[in-house]
Amino acid sequence: MKNTIGLFFILFSLPLFAQEKETNTKTQVVDASCGQCQFKMEGHGCDLAVKIDGNVYFVDGTNIDAHGDAHAEDGFCTTVRKAEVTGEIVEGRFKATTFKLIENKNKPKKN
Repeated sequence: MKNTIGLFFILFSLPLFAQEKETNTKTQVVDASCGQCQFKMEGHGCDLAVKIDGNVYFVDGTNIDAHGDAHAEDGFCTTVRKAEVTGEIVEGRFKATTFKLIENKNKPKKN
């Protein structure tokens, strides 16, 4: 009888342990730019960073070169851009699962 109760308990408690860990990932619009050039963060070279709730974080999961020429007129080292991102802050860094630049509607079109 004890074995039956123990087996019953184990079988019905397994789904509770198998649930995925809930994370704080959410999609949001943030300021994105070069951490060193625009956000005045410590470091060498040029690294992608985002500003969330007034705090600035370096980004993992994508990099500054994946989004065009960082030193172009509209590049991350020259200007702060808006981006729609999904991810979470882990150990002082933003772990991006998605990162999509939002088109600058005020930017003049080139002919």
